[in-house]
Amino acid sequence: MNEQKLNAKEQETNSEELSMQNGVAPLIRTTNITKSYPSGFGKVFVLRNIDLEVSEGEFITIMGPSGAGKTTLLNIIGMLDEASEGEYSFLDQDVHKLNERKRAELYKQHMGFIFQSYHLIDDLTVYENLETPLLYKKVKGAERKSMVCDTLDRFQIVGKKDLFPSQLSGGQQQLVGVARAVIAKPRLLLADEPTGNLHSSQGEEIMQLLSKLNTEGTTIIQVTHSDKKASYGNRIIYLKDGWIVDKL
Repeated sequence: MNEQKLNAKEQETNSEELSMQNGVAPLIRTTNITKSYPSGFGKVFVLRNIDLEVSEGEFITIMGPSGAGKTTLLNIIGMLDEASEGEYSFLDQDVHKLNERKRAELYKQHMGFIFQSYHLIDDLTVYENLETPLLYKKVKGAERKSMVCDTLDRFQIVGKKDLFPSQLSGGQQQLVGVARAVIAKPRLLLADEPTGNLHSSQGEEIMQLLSKLNTEGTTIIQVTHSDKKASYGNRIIYLKDGWIVDKL
């Protein structure tokens, strides 16, 4: 455990030095992020002292065994969960100091999230689910309609636009979830096993899409167990038992 802490501190120092050399503040910085839950007279730790910097335009993969804390870290970065301790900065804003309304606004304006379990809105059609992020960003009606139609065509789901999530297969729901996450061209895209429910050819197409978005400037952080999918990124963060144990 002491060795893990020393390695994490050394990696933090190297990351800070790189940022100073580049003269650009990182898009994301976490310092001593810890997530724990009460258990009896003690605590169960999900994340421990996570120090991480992500620069604009990176494509990062978080890997590790089940229970390592990967999704929890992704949710904290995506402002869907809060750390128990530590500091989190996004776009030079101290997220850990913001109230819920301001965090939600920051998320809506700058982030997209591909959920492993879809998280589509059940009582909205496919079209309406895709339209929702654009409404948050106050995109005007004509432009909104054009963007939704283009996205339906891009993901080959035009024929599903009037269906509700319950009328779709798991793979179709995943496609809609990916489409919804990218439609508003977010600055940061978070992806939790983004192709987990797709067949291999669809999964390959989605990874190529993510790679293209990254080359166009979108910062991406994905969670995956797949070495092949990890190869699309430029850096890998390994978690084990809530600790960062390696960065490549």
